[in-house]
Amino acid sequence: MVKAANSRGTTPASPDCVRVLVVGGGYVGMYTALRLQRKLKAQLKRGEAEIVVITPEPYMTYQPFLPEAAAGNISPRHVVVPLRRVLDHCRVIIGEVASIDHAKRTATFTTLATEEEGTGPVGISYDELVLAPGSISRTLPIPGLAEYAIGFKTVEEAIGLRNHVLEQMDIASSTRDPAIRDAALTFVFVGGGYAGVEALGELEDMARYAARYYHNIKAEDMKWILVEASGRILPEVGEEMGKYTVRELRRRNIDVRLETRLDSCEDRVAVLSDGARFPTRTVVWTAGVKPHPVLAASDLPLNERGRLKCTAQLSVDGAPHAWAAGDAAAVPDVTADEPGKECAPNAQHAVRQAKVLGDNIVATLRERPLQEYRHKYVGSVASLGLHKGVAHVYGRKLKGYCAWFMHRVYHLSRVPTVNRKSRVLAEWTLSGLFKREIVSLGSLEHPRAEFELAAGGERPKESS
Repeated sequence: MVKAANSRGTTPASPDCVRVLVVGGGYVGMYTALRLQRKLKAQLKRGEAEIVVITPEPYMTYQPFLPEAAAGNISPRHVVVPLRRVLDHCRVIIGEVASIDHAKRTATFTTLATEEEGTGPVGISYDELVLAPGSISRTLPIPGLAEYAIGFKTVEEAIGLRNHVLEQMDIASSTRDPAIRDAALTFVFVGGGYAGVEALGELEDMARYAARYYHNIKAEDMKWILVEASGRILPEVGEEMGKYTVRELRRRNIDVRLETRLDSCEDRVAVLSDGARFPTRTVVWTAGVKPHPVLAASDLPLNERGRLKCTAQLSVDGAPHAWAAGDAAAVPDVTADEPGKECAPNAQHAVRQAKVLGDNIVATLRERPLQEYRHKYVGSVASLGLHKGVAHVYGRKLKGYCAWFMHRVYHLSRVPTVNRKSRVLAEWTLSGLFKREIVSLGSLEHPRAEFELAAGGERPKESS
């Protein structure tokens, strides 16, 4: 296929070169590109194929480790995998895809350079398209949410939240105003899924430990509140383990409020649907995700939830040479008993789907039969803090230390590259031998603050 691109577009090395465009560098994007560069190694060397990955960040974030990074158990740089090192036979472009015209097999994207140049989006043509942009936080029109809440999807948010919690403890320790102290020591988490429960469990554990180093703060002085709109939390680990998690959190004096919504957080006051009001300086929003906006900026078919309609072979339904998996894709679950059920948009499916997706693209290029994505349910694990967790693995239900250990073993086996596995394992070993780190590095969020102050400027105000 001859590539037709404008003068500012990007074209492959030769007219006969097959270009695979991968949109997104998360689970699906990275693992698919990794699979393709292994399967097409000879073609890549001969210049017969090209893999282009367009992603906003130069790294893949292993999100299950974000709670441990927030708690200080893992260094932030070990939670991410550098794409250029892993995808050394791919062309990695740091940018944002703005639109996709699959009928013409073209996409437009912007980079930091195009913003500096002021030239507008760049066009790129392709033969095969892999859409794996992931998802973004699903927010609601709640008063004060945009101004005061913080999400928990990126490593920056995780480390920012850690610094914020420790800074609130510093404020509470030094203020003479009881109202300010009470608000500083009140932490509200909205959303009872993996992200919310694990983040709350790890941060409460860290703050409880840090309190021993404050002369006027006790663990009992802090209020930790989990707000969940449904009647259960952690549905992935089963109803029994979900109820156990509620009991375990409440035993730690964490206020778990089921069938409750956040109605407002204006003026740093969290107002709940049950009438409760909590002055607070910390609202963490983990109440679900929604498809990436780039899906709506394409001519590909979407379902009622805004996800791509896909076949069991992970191709986009009715759009030849377009593929998708993970959060962006509505993939039919062919192993389910009831018809019409779709695979859950989680990391466990994303990693497995990427393998099948990569193989099917290679099979298409070589005119071979495609395979369906089938999975066998292994189970789910969740950490609730150091030495605490719940798990439902191969039909067995685990609690406490055993579940926590299983959580670490499972995710250590899944984090990409031997380099990252070794570094994470080394950090866990050292953290078991030495005391926790309780230092807040809030200045990292404003690296020029001290220089600007010295130059006659003003110190930046806290935004959360």
